[in-house]
Amino acid sequence: MGDRKQARDTEFQAFVVGRWPRLMRTAFLLTGEQHAAEDLVQSTLERIYVAWRRVAAADQLEAYVRRVMINAHARKYRRKLREFLAPRDDDSGLTHEVADPDDLIARADDRHALLKALAELPPRQREAVVLRYWEDLTETQTAEAMGCSVGAVKSNAAKGIAKLRAIPGLADTVTHGGRQ
Repeated sequence: MGDRKQARDTEFQAFVVGRWPRLMRTAFLLTGEQHAAEDLVQSTLERIYVAWRRVAAADQLEAYVRRVMINAHARKYRRKLREFLAPRDDDSGLTHEVADPDDLIARADDRHALLKALAELPPRQREAVVLRYWEDLTETQTAEAMGCSVGAVKSNAAKGIAKLRAIPGLADTVTHGGRQ
């Protein structure tokens, strides 16, 4: 019995080590904050560990884990999500010049603007955009992860992208900066 548990623990540890960066990226894009992302990944892994024998046998292990993460995120932030994602008044009102695409500071500014814009999207639109365009999932995989229809994924992703494109300065930064 002890050998089986140790083998299961070793298998789980290998999974965590191999998937940690991707799990953190997805969690960060869903939550918008580093500490919240770490908490989300931790709570997801806790749930996965408890049922690891069943989880490891899943046909699509990563899809299963992603689904657990999305469900955990939805449960945890359902009530406070609007307040949590509300835009913060930390902008100085300064405009930024269009910088050289190799300028690392400009890239950081672009990333900050994009992450801020993502945080302003409603939860389902954010999930659809993150899973479709950052995780590069198909519409069907995204629908399975979100627990909705392919049509809902298409609708939420289209609305989310449209809102991102409508944000003043965001589209110009990405287009003129040469990073599409």
